[in-house]
Amino acid sequence: MSPRIRWAATAAALTLAVAFVPPAANATPAKQAKQATAKAVDITLGSGEYALIRFRMPNEATLQKLVADGADLAARPRLDGSTVLADLVVDDVQFAQMKQSGAVPVQLIERQSQAAARVPASAKKSANALSAKALAVNTDTLNFLQAYWWTSKGKTFLQTQVTTTATDDPDVEITVTWKLADGTTGSYQLMRFEDSGEYQYHWALPQALPAKPVSVTATSSLGGVSRPKTPSAWPGATPPANPAGYQKDFISAYMTPTDIQARIKRLKKQYPSLVDVIDLPNKTQGYRRNAVAYVGDPAVAAVVVESVKFGDQNMNGVQVTTVDPGKKNKTLSATYKDRVLSISLATDATGAILSTTDDVAAFVSAKFPQTFDAFVESGSAGLKMPVVAPVRLDDGLKGTEVSQKPWTVQALRIGKVRDGSKIGVLAYSQEHAREWATPLVTLEFAERMLANYATDPATKQMVDNTDIFVIPVVNPDGANYSFNDFNFQRKNMVNHCVGTSRDPRNKDSWGVDVNRNYTVGSFFDGYVGGSANCLSGTYSGTSELSEAESSNVIALAKAHSNIEFAMNVHSYGGYFMWPPGSYKADGRITLPRPDIDESKFYLDSARRIVGAIASERGTVTWPAYTGPVADVLYSAAGNSADQLYYELGIDAWDFEVGNDIYNDATGEWEGVGFQPPYDEAHSESQEYASGLVELVRVAADKQAQQDSEQ
Repeated sequence: MSPRIRWAATAAALTLAVAFVPPAANATPAKQAKQATAKAVDITLGSGEYALIRFRMPNEATLQKLVADGADLAARPRLDGSTVLADLVVDDVQFAQMKQSGAVPVQLIERQSQAAARVPASAKKSANALSAKALAVNTDTLNFLQAYWWTSKGKTFLQTQVTTTATDDPDVEITVTWKLADGTTGSYQLMRFEDSGEYQYHWALPQALPAKPVSVTATSSLGGVSRPKTPSAWPGATPPANPAGYQKDFISAYMTPTDIQARIKRLKKQYPSLVDVIDLPNKTQGYRRNAVAYVGDPAVAAVVVESVKFGDQNMNGVQVTTVDPGKKNKTLSATYKDRVLSISLATDATGAILSTTDDVAAFVSAKFPQTFDAFVESGSAGLKMPVVAPVRLDDGLKGTEVSQKPWTVQALRIGKVRDGSKIGVLAYSQEHAREWATPLVTLEFAERMLANYATDPATKQMVDNTDIFVIPVVNPDGANYSFNDFNFQRKNMVNHCVGTSRDPRNKDSWGVDVNRNYTVGSFFDGYVGGSANCLSGTYSGTSELSEAESSNVIALAKAHSNIEFAMNVHSYGGYFMWPPGSYKADGRITLPRPDIDESKFYLDSARRIVGAIASERGTVTWPAYTGPVADVLYSAAGNSADQLYYELGIDAWDFEVGNDIYNDATGEWEGVGFQPPYDEAHSESQEYASGLVELVRVAADKQAQQDSEQ
């Protein structure tokens, strides 16, 4: 049989259209063509090796087809000139297919093999004069939605968004011209951004400038000219300086769920007057799977036999064999004794074997329903069942130091007063297993609040006036699988697949996307961004809150009604977001928008928190990546922030840590990946922990205001 190619959709909705992905380009067509060839990088993948790779697609249709087929799209794609940049998780066979389709690899973000090594190693049309067409009578009206500048690591950047009244003309070209205080000018072209078939605006990635811009003007190919606008400083907020002796940097390595469990235990023992440990009510499945084996050769003919119980429940090592009875006119039969399932095949009047793969699979499932499940391997239907020497069932899990028992997810509760009378703040991370840096953020944050309580008055004031809840790892089973078996695992380990979807070759695609399993704006309600395909990276489960992991987050929030703020920490890409997080495709109808006052509060708080993040190493979350999830990222049906906000009244945000890094030598923005080299992950932990501290300061300010009004 020929190899079967399997794509597992992850971060994007299946209705994703590349046309609505915002681009950034300032190159001429000739330069773009040169880039498309000159920037290819030489990448070789070993047999069966996975890697996260940034591809330059030849056109929109190529990526659209990949997404429709369920490609493992790791981050939001973007246009670069006339082509598309997309980050995809591929193996060697898929990589070869990509190149054959015309996709060009331009950055190897990370290899599967690098991830395992990093655990111990850690112990982005020049503007031309307007054409004759642009000077014609079709003048449109232009308006700046955004014009922000900032400095980072000694460089100045400008980002703009512009709208045109010619919304239905897909060929409108918009150019932004900037001016410095000394009169220096420059320009760059924007590209059209559509979402779910509806025009939103034109934009570009941040542009590097020689100095602070004092004005920007937009012109269009239809002759429209905007009013000059003075760009604003972003984010325009700076946190208070930490005092001398402020303690930080408590993270020294990537941390597995077992490491996190030990850290939680230590913090409770070290700070008994400030910490409670909460065992969340729903135990996860645990790091375990059903034991399974091919009985026969999948390339010829085979049946898959699987244990009903998990492999660790005395089913790993069970043997299965098929035998020729050596007699005429025998019926299909089987015995299970001494951990051996022996299947005696049926014969005809000449003694020749009659049993097919379908016969054997149906027989085993019917005769031993409490012990075994069997199905025909895809491609083997109706074939004669071969005689097979004993094969052993195995769950295939590689982790040797991981408990396979159901896991109790734990939360830290930090505060001087932990009786529900103080305003609550919830920080939670690693809903998605492969996002290794995220628990480093929440644990660094927790340690800072505790270690500085006795010596820093500002920290003491925050801890005295807030009630802080931290869930470092929401999805421990998936995390264990990511650390030990398949580092690009996104989901949990609950396998709801049936039939041939349970084929062992799909083992790295099983599970539920925890952040698509909540109740508001869900896939089950008709919103975009989830999937009913159990092999999809955005599989939403069998129903809302079908999973222990999602249920735990909501149970904690419901049990502590004083929680008014929540931050969900994800990676990667450098986003700062809030509700609404999803929409229905027809008409792009989002969940209800926050009112004017709430929207202002979200943005004002975001400026403060983005400023705090930038205070560590100059990392600035882009203004175009700051806003409602459905506007700045994509529709994420059934995400946790939406349920917390709409159902429980909690002001809920999302981080995507791991901002793209500007390469000054190439003028490109480069992705960092889910499991970057530890030094990068460590830096992310430090800067985003500072963002969480600022979130607590926002909450403490609100508590102080409430106290003063009493």
